[in-house]
Amino acid sequence: MPPRRKLNEFERGRAVAWFQDGVPKREVARRLQVSISVIVRLVQRFPATGRVQERRRPGRPKKTTPREDRLIERLALQTRTASSSIIRRQLRVATNTNISQQTIRNRLHEFSLRSRRPAVRPRLTPAHRAARRAFCRRHVRWTRQQWSQVLFSDESRFTLNHNDDRLRVWRRQGERCIDATVQEKVAFGGGSVMVWGAFSLHHRTPLFHVQGNLTGLRYRDEILRPLAVPTLQQMGPQAVWYFFTWEGKGGQRLPAAVWSQQNGVASMQSRSQPD
Repeated sequence: MPPRRKLNEFERGRAVAWFQDGVPKREVARRLQVSISVIVRLVQRFPATGRVQERRRPGRPKKTTPREDRLIERLALQTRTASSSIIRRQLRVATNTNISQQTIRNRLHEFSLRSRRPAVRPRLTPAHRAARRAFCRRHVRWTRQQWSQVLFSDESRFTLNHNDDRLRVWRRQGERCIDATVQEKVAFGGGSVMVWGAFSLHHRTPLFHVQGNLTGLRYRDEILRPLAVPTLQQMGPQAVWYFFTWEGKGGQRLPAAVWSQQNGVASMQSRSQPD
């Protein structure tokens, strides 16, 4: 890693203090992990100026004031998906300041805000979140051996058409998964394909392509008996079947829960799956 070329004000003060205490310039540079030329210029400049602050450099003055810079940051944080052109227009309305979109981006970069594609997650209701937390608390102390006896199963629908992911958000490093920078998606746009599958640490079933409406009888005859049962038998007597379930009208339990109870299959049920 090449040595740094700049020091902050605190580090410059330490460097001067070390040098005045007799520490060689090369050792000061090693401690601060900078080039020795940085230390040489600093100790040469300090006797003349008596200050460790950097000298002001000539350059083009900023077109925005600190207050306008804070407004730009606030506009981006209030609407994370706002483009630089939208923020530019909002700034012009609020302060009558006309600057370029690149200047908007430069100011946001100074606040460590970068334009990124949002993380994507399923839309979860408060009930979904509560159920997932409860499941985690119940099984937080399970060992790898215990989890290896669990057969996870679920059906998933895959869309044939989806958006082009052009939406972008302003976020800082470490903010990828906060609510303000995450895009929630709901199923399903365009055509879709539904499949069922199950897996454990050492076993898995073939994927089953679900065609048409999946009734209780079809679920039993086309999925449970030919796919789930043989896999559970291969896993041994300690196998546990984990599946998503929900309640039908009037609190009626649907096929997986009923079948597992009637056939003496140990099961773990979850109602935390979003629609």
